Amino acid sequence: MNEMENITILGIESSCDETAAAVVLNGREVLSNVINTQIDIHKKFGGVVPEVASRRHIENIDIVIDEALSQAGITFDDIDAIAVTYGPGLIGALLVGVSAAKALAFALDKPLVPVHHIMGHISANFVAHKNLEPPFTCLVASGGHSHIVEVEDYGKCRVMGRTRDDAAGEAFDKVARVLGLGYPGGPLIDKLAKEGKPDAVQFPRVKMSGDSLDFSFSGVKTAVINYLHKLEQNGETYNKADIAASFQEAVTDVLCEHTIEAAKRSGSKLIALAGGVASNSALREKMKCEAAKHGIDTIYPPPVLCTDNAVMIACAGYYGYLNGERADMTLNAVASLDLEG
Repeated sequence: MNEMENITILGIESSCDETAAAVVLNGREVLSNVINTQIDIHKKFGGVVPEVASRRHIENIDIVIDEALSQAGITFDDIDAIAVTYGPGLIGALLVGVSAAKALAFALDKPLVPVHHIMGHISANFVAHKNLEPPFTCLVASGGHSHIVEVEDYGKCRVMGRTRDDAAGEAFDKVARVLGLGYPGGPLIDKLAKEGKPDAVQFPRVKMSGDSLDFSFSGVKTAVINYLHKLEQNGETYNKADIAASFQEAVTDVLCEHTIEAAKRSGSKLIALAGGVASNSALREKMKCEAAKHGIDTIYPPPVLCTDNAVMIACAGYYGYLNGERADMTLNAVASLDLEG
């Protein structure tokens, strides 16, 4: 791939409950990063309500794009291409970003680059680590995704493992809800777990048959719920911090074990973390420690680039642009989009 100088990408992200726009130069230099989050709106529902999210995206999309350009100190004329998340995600939410990007691309006569949301999360590491180049192994863990991928080249991945039911972040949210902690659950469990004992309760670690590196977090989530219900029915008290720590330990054990095994199988000496769960302090520390025992380094982005943002989309869009990836006005949102095409 021949890199070009001074390519300015406007990235747009609206796959869930963050309306985001960013301007990135040459894939790695962040000129602006604007995120309008809906966490406070959805908190009272205990999770994201798709219809509410879509309506908020409609209200905010033009505002965040204008703010991204303003913060970058540029105009639409300075943009070389527009990159947008087109899947996977909530269909109504995705459609808002895709429609905005198509309208801009058409009106400005600029190239439109379609970006896979998971590829965006992976690309956050390119922004955070300026010298990072493929190949490497990446764990993408969030509220909607749990993938282990071998990043073979920019925009080219091989999936080595994925969740068969709940994503890791989804399990965190559901356990946080039953513990009465609130939403989003990941940061709340991470914080509470620091006060608890990770070996207080032995929750299950699911291992698939054969040599599969797939995940299953439905069982550990159900085990926590059943454990709490049994204690409550018997009128017994329990320590929320111990349960949070024990649950977190079970999930991070599996995430680390499978990811390190994937790296060993592919001969990779570097593991990157990505997605909202990559902000989890226990996961970061455990992965670094356990991977180092096998001579494998671990990296991850700062928290602001772990949760949904448009910087990662602009970065992925830059490499897509260099690869000649273009979309026309028939581009549509795809709620379920396979990473390997």
